[in-house]
Amino acid sequence: MEYIPNIIFAILLTVGIGFFANNVRKLVRNIKLGKDVDVSDNKPQRWKNMAYIALGQSKMVKRPISGFLHVVVYIGFVIINIEVLEIIIDGLFGTHRIGQQLLPGAIYGFLIGTFEVLAVLVLAAVIIFWIRRNVIKLKRFMKSEMKGWPKSDGNIILYFEVVLMCLFLVMNATDTVFQNLESGNIISQFIAPLFSGLSEALKHTIERAAWWLHIVGILCFLNYLYFSKHLHILLAFPNTYYGKLTPKGQFKNNPTVTKEVKLMMDPDADPFAAAPETEEDAVPEKFGASDVQDLSWVNLLNAYTCTECGRCTSECPANLTGKKLSPRKIMMDTRDRLEEVGKNIDANKGAFVDDGKQLLGDYITTEELWACTSCNACVEACPVSIDPLNIIMEMRQYLVMEQSAAPTELNNMMSNIENNGAPWPYNQMDRLNWKDE
Repeated sequence: MEYIPNIIFAILLTVGIGFFANNVRKLVRNIKLGKDVDVSDNKPQRWKNMAYIALGQSKMVKRPISGFLHVVVYIGFVIINIEVLEIIIDGLFGTHRIGQQLLPGAIYGFLIGTFEVLAVLVLAAVIIFWIRRNVIKLKRFMKSEMKGWPKSDGNIILYFEVVLMCLFLVMNATDTVFQNLESGNIISQFIAPLFSGLSEALKHTIERAAWWLHIVGILCFLNYLYFSKHLHILLAFPNTYYGKLTPKGQFKNNPTVTKEVKLMMDPDADPFAAAPETEEDAVPEKFGASDVQDLSWVNLLNAYTCTECGRCTSECPANLTGKKLSPRKIMMDTRDRLEEVGKNIDANKGAFVDDGKQLLGDYITTEELWACTSCNACVEACPVSIDPLNIIMEMRQYLVMEQSAAPTELNNMMSNIENNGAPWPYNQMDRLNWKDE
């Protein structure tokens, strides 16, 4: 009978980690639905970006208030959960505060004391975040794409953090042996008097209940991540590693189009020359992207990493002038469609069955795509190196090259370039007439 709690704990731990591992498998599979792209270059710079942006939170603090609060929650939550190691050992082997037995009292007290201070700081930061979202109602959290589940998701994670921090402090405050040591109870010593009128047996019951709820809450939080925007807690690291290294204003040319343009511009070129020598030069099956499978796996990783913070949309000049485009919505739509495709594959035993839907049209409209000025403001603003512009440009390319569906103004410009060698409707002899417009 004495081992039943340990067995229950082991079962809970196995189920929780197993469910998380299964979701990670689906996540990796979904990301791999994207086209392959080589991002193995300049590894030192990639490691530097990951350390500086994901670990160091360098782009978060460009907005001081939210950046500072995020750093507090990030550091506090990560460090506090170091104690999960102690909880796991205690749960599996039936010990109690194994760290106290293995570490010198001063060191253990310092660690727990640090955890308690951080727990209070996390609580304060989370409460401020909740007020910003629900009382002050910052404009970037009130956009149309933030209605329904996205809004609820943002609050749910805040409630999770509040409950977990409170359980940690209550667990310490009701642990009589720990309180009697008077070491490490920096915050919990002020909570302990709230339980002073209770019997030792009841305090022990509360301590055990808080302990169990704390570890169950952490396992629930872990598995909730897959369904939440807070998946960025894990994916920010690979996403910043595989982020774009070239200058933001530098666009990648389609090799096939580049080759055709060179043939048109070179009077001595033979259009009937031998077949392409490299795979890169081969004509693709499809120009651009109309669905998630046409995007690169880095684009799909971006979609899962999106924090929905709205910094991209708040910096977008098209959105600021009332256009329909929201870079955040582009990423959210891509993730939603990718999830839909993944569920389709699960339902059909590993094979995707055409559902008559696609990212372009059913999720993202042409109006949104053509509203983009390609200024890269969204890319610069993103705190985790997401590139909404690349997805927009891929879908534009599909519209132009597969559907000939460019706006009239753009079609006129391209016709003028083809016929006159300039964007204006004048022949070579009259090309300076633009100055009289």
